[in-house]
Amino acid sequence: MDFDAINKAAQGYLPQMTRFLRDLIAIPSESCEEEGVIKRTIEEMKKLGFDRAEIDPQGNALGYMGHGPRLIAYDGHIDTVGVGNLSNWKFDPYKGYENDDEIGGRGGSDQEGGIVSAVYGAKIMKDLSLIPDDITVLVTATVQEEDCDGLCWQYIHQKDGLTPEFVISTEPTDGGIYRGHRGRMEIRVDVKGISCHGSAPERGDNAIYKMADILKEVKALNENGYEAGDAIKGLAKMLDPKFNPEHYEDARFLGRGTVTTSQIFFTSPSRCAVADSCSISLDRRMTAGETWESCLQEIADLPACKQYGAEVTMYMYDRPAWTGLVYETECYFPTWINKETAPHVQALVDAHKALYGEKRVGNPGSLHLRNRPLTDKWTFSTNGVAIQGRYGIPCVGFGPGAESQAHAPNEIIWKEDLVRCAAVYAAVPGLYKGKDGEDSCQFRAGAVNK
Repeated sequence: MDFDAINKAAQGYLPQMTRFLRDLIAIPSESCEEEGVIKRTIEEMKKLGFDRAEIDPQGNALGYMGHGPRLIAYDGHIDTVGVGNLSNWKFDPYKGYENDDEIGGRGGSDQEGGIVSAVYGAKIMKDLSLIPDDITVLVTATVQEEDCDGLCWQYIHQKDGLTPEFVISTEPTDGGIYRGHRGRMEIRVDVKGISCHGSAPERGDNAIYKMADILKEVKALNENGYEAGDAIKGLAKMLDPKFNPEHYEDARFLGRGTVTTSQIFFTSPSRCAVADSCSISLDRRMTAGETWESCLQEIADLPACKQYGAEVTMYMYDRPAWTGLVYETECYFPTWINKETAPHVQALVDAHKALYGEKRVGNPGSLHLRNRPLTDKWTFSTNGVAIQGRYGIPCVGFGPGAESQAHAPNEIIWKEDLVRCAAVYAAVPGLYKGKDGEDSCQFRAGAVNK
């Protein structure tokens, strides 16, 4: 394989990649509103000579290169979060900006840049005849990830009927190759009260006061230790073999689970009445060894939840895609890790080493983020929660940009990352040695049993 030719081709496509990314950034594309960027992506795929480019019923863009029976996929979600408070931005988040080193704008790192690199990586594969005869390469620009991680791949796998041999996630990895991440779930806690006139609160039963006690215990669950004297043992206990004998080493790799209160709601007849209900949403990040059942149960077992008869449930997601399609699922996103020795992980490592060496590389402005092992894990979650976590389809991550840029004002991506990722993507199919008969999965939580 001529790695110099691959690198030269990727460098040569930088102007086109820059133009494509700036076009995507300029089109607002929050979850369920991705029609414009999906159609722009299909346009680019067709212009570059993809063998097939189509939009599925959920609204995902699917682009194919090659005609072999074995499928390798490159995934990137094309939806973004909103811009938040505009006063926090130093530039227009959709107009963005460009200089010699970087591109600014909402979605640059998270994660339209990954889609750009994947599309052009496939183009380089075609230019240089890098796709083996028995391989088809699939590039997906997927929808609704920011709303519901992995929902798109539930649809692609279950309804489109696609099962790749492995998937490369193009989410930002700070120059690293990522083989897993924690899972997450969205939990709701409801308590009831009795309203009365605010001038005589003793006649009622204030649901907000009940929830105040629960909130303190949720905070304790996240922050406490796990010694014998801790009434509420903290989540760090899963790093200890005493509490997590089968998976404590995996938990130490991923990091401890966390929980935080993300929303609060109440009902009350008026501002001069006692609240008769109160609810909270919890963002629960799950490490290896934790299950959706155990996470629900530990909230239900909090003393205040028991005292007040709180109802603890998992959210469901049923928001329509931009096409109008509704594909309902639980708001549960399973934890996963692949083995570092897995063939698909090693194909990425081999490509990176051949092109750029054994250490993370990047623009000088990003190197402070990259002082970590080349092969590591994400802090946040990705579509891998469905690809690997639910279905066991091998997944690995390598993408342009930085995790720290995700959802932040003044989001940027470095142009060098676009080039490097496109080059590495182009080299992978020819370096992949195929399945070796061993399960590539080190840990995955799996789907709910519903």
